[in-house]
Amino acid sequence: MLLAFKDLHAREEKILAPYGMRSRNSLGRRFAEPESRYRAPFQRDRDRIIHSTAFRRLEYKTQVFVNHEGDHYRTRLTHTLEVAQISRSIARVLGLNEDLVESIALAHDLGHPPFGHAGEESLNVQMKEQGGFNHNHQSLRVVDFLEQRYPEFNGLNLSWEIRESIIKHGKAGPEGVPEEFHPEWRPLLEAQLADLADSLAYDCHDIDDGLRSGFITFEDLLEVQLWREAEAELVGSHSGLDRKVFIARMVSHLIDEQVRDLIETTHRRLEDLGIDAVGKVRQHPGILAGFSPAMEKKARELEAFLMDRLYLYYRTMKMAEKAKRFIADIFEEYRRKPEQLPPDFLKRMHEEGASRTICDYIAGMTDRYCQDEYKRLFHPFERM
Repeated sequence: MLLAFKDLHAREEKILAPYGMRSRNSLGRRFAEPESRYRAPFQRDRDRIIHSTAFRRLEYKTQVFVNHEGDHYRTRLTHTLEVAQISRSIARVLGLNEDLVESIALAHDLGHPPFGHAGEESLNVQMKEQGGFNHNHQSLRVVDFLEQRYPEFNGLNLSWEIRESIIKHGKAGPEGVPEEFHPEWRPLLEAQLADLADSLAYDCHDIDDGLRSGFITFEDLLEVQLWREAEAELVGSHSGLDRKVFIARMVSHLIDEQVRDLIETTHRRLEDLGIDAVGKVRQHPGILAGFSPAMEKKARELEAFLMDRLYLYYRTMKMAEKAKRFIADIFEEYRRKPEQLPPDFLKRMHEEGASRTICDYIAGMTDRYCQDEYKRLFHPFERM
């Protein structure tokens, strides 16, 4: 039996909770298109994101450690896939739209520049006269304009709900949200969930990478309550594990405990508040998806530990500061002589202006390409 477009809508009505976003209720796309015969709208969006150039480039963009530091560290791509996996697993249990939450997760970092948050900070300085740089806004710019894959329009022409979720990702307040996306509306539960899965994934997996690098140790992690509780349970049931297996099981346990708490707390909150429609999610004064107070406290402790012992560790800071210099120097050199930009970007300067065009070009670079471009611009014997 084949499931056609109308059957997929009927399936959503059957399996989604009342507060789950139905694709039939989407506010649509910027440019009208015929519906796919066999794919629901959010499923189609997910496929477009995965096939985009910006998505492929995430393979060589920094999560914490620059790509050349080692083959097994997370990249922005592997982090994105982990966020999508966690998001979809939780969405299924809560009766949310799995295609939508997966699409949001896969798109949330498309606008991240090379070298992670260091790259974002550097571009923000360079763009201060033009309103700064924010990877949420850049991600929206990628899917609305910078991707060139269709003759009828620029961008990927994604559904309104995914574009809204991109711009409202993370700690973005209503003051930074364009009127088009109703700053007064709370994000969909699918978007709230993707945000939480994002922080949950990088907190737990950055422990793995931190241990691999030697920047943090098992002894350091005993300061963290979540780690101590996980270790007590794991050692009690599996003593004498190989180091690699021990770390893998610990990280898995940390994720599982937080996911379980997130599911149970969010479900209880939705029931207690009588949230039985997407409209009620939109109008609720606070974020509905979240941890219990006890788990929230433990998660914040873990984040504070990682900030102090990993992100602000002197060797991590050396990588970050070097990355900022790369980007600042490249930006200034292009601004000095824009004719060094590729022809298609040079053409856009008349409409977009020099700074915005240069920013788009650099933000789209991978770590590796940015390093190579630095050599091409400043090392006298480097091939062009």
